[in-house]
Amino acid sequence: MKKITIAILMLLGTYSNASAELGMNVGVSGQMGVFTGQGHETMGTVDKKGAETAMAVFGYASIFVEKDLGQYLTLGIDFVPDSMSSETEERIRDTKFGDATSVTTNNVKVDFEDMITAYAAVNVTENFYVKAGLVEVDVITKESLGTGGAYPNTSMDGTMLGMGYNKDLTNGMFVRAEGTYMDFDNIKLSSNAGETKFITVSSLAGLSGKISVGKSF
Repeated sequence: MKKITIAILMLLGTYSNASAELGMNVGVSGQMGVFTGQGHETMGTVDKKGAETAMAVFGYASIFVEKDLGQYLTLGIDFVPDSMSSETEERIRDTKFGDATSVTTNNVKVDFEDMITAYAAVNVTENFYVKAGLVEVDVITKESLGTGGAYPNTSMDGTMLGMGYNKDLTNGMFVRAEGTYMDFDNIKLSSNAGETKFITVSSLAGLSGKISVGKSF
């Protein structure tokens, strides 16, 4: 999580060096959207099934902390405390050995944990803002492979772009409505089985809508 760690350290440094009169915002968000991506498995140099495209609807809650740097710029960190699980995918493969047929079942499930987004937001008007940031999430593989072996855990890096509307309420409270686009880098996982097997995930991207409630100090 090198990029996010650097972003957090920069943000904390900004907190300590900024003047006390600049504001701080904390809050919670609820987010829902849809992700699409492609994946395929290879054994050696043989593609086992070709690339497959999948789509999934997701929803999660997060907490955020921000620092206002003047009238126009805000730096923030958004953290998802809960894990997000994919559906379990089952594949049954028949392998013929002469007159005999061997049937193997592979079950694959993935959990996404500790998703962190470090971002900067720019106020275009009094209420409307745009934002961009870096995203990192841990990918925990949970598979049962009849063919043997397992795929290691890893992490995914990505970028985020968004825009939203902020409405100030009384007593420092505020609400926001925001649309976000996330795009993740490709990953390739190698099985620890005796034979060389790989899973490649590519073109993973998503659109989401977010509602946030927070308080300024």
